[in-house]
Amino acid sequence: MQPDLSQVLIVIPARMQASRLPGKPMADIAGQPMIAHVLKRAEEARAGRVVVATDAEEIFQAVVRTGGEAVMTRPDHASGSDRVFEAVTALDPDGRFQVIVNLQGDLPTLEPRLIRACLDPLEDEAVDIATLAAQIVENEEKTNPNVVKAVATPLAQAHRLRALYFTRATAPHGEGPLYHHIGIYAYRRSALARFIGLPPSPLEKREKLEQLRALENGMRIDVTVVDTVPLGVDTPADLERARAALGLPAS
Repeated sequence: MQPDLSQVLIVIPARMQASRLPGKPMADIAGQPMIAHVLKRAEEARAGRVVVATDAEEIFQAVVRTGGEAVMTRPDHASGSDRVFEAVTALDPDGRFQVIVNLQGDLPTLEPRLIRACLDPLEDEAVDIATLAAQIVENEEKTNPNVVKAVATPLAQAHRLRALYFTRATAPHGEGPLYHHIGIYAYRRSALARFIGLPPSPLEKREKLEQLRALENGMRIDVTVVDTVPLGVDTPADLERARAALGLPAS
């Protein structure tokens, strides 16, 4: 069974300094800033308490105006995971929340069911971190380094894999499915604390994939295989696709 949802805290890290699309959490989509759409979808999942962690007053106020919860964090974090952990320790110093979901703030079309699917692997107490992947169906994605591949072995449970590696390369070699990693993570709180306390690892720095730090340090990551990849907004073109999907004509 899934973790007790009363012990789940969903944290959406958001900052204004994205290199390819500065200010993207506040980008207008159908009359609302993007962060408001992500917040709404997280709340619709009914998978736990939801909070936005940010270093920008503008984002904080936008979340509050929608009736959501936000917390201010330091501006000098190296990663979203560090920002998430600061928010968790500030909001819950007594440790009531034992599962922490790190949900990217650039997924405005996210299907809420994916958040619950991400929690499923944590029914196994041996799993430290859970995440998502979808089978790649477009050939161009197989060789695209911007599409991160989860190299994983099937488990006995349907639609469940154990991650062995993550890479920007086309892997594994040979016949069989390739999996597009979806960057939503559900951590056991103890695993998140351990993870952010570790230094960046050699393969993490080489591939520029933070999750490799966990694997290189012996942490277990299991994957739920889902049937869709949510649109991540990283570029102006992605933003126009999100606007079209959510009912705002492209500019």
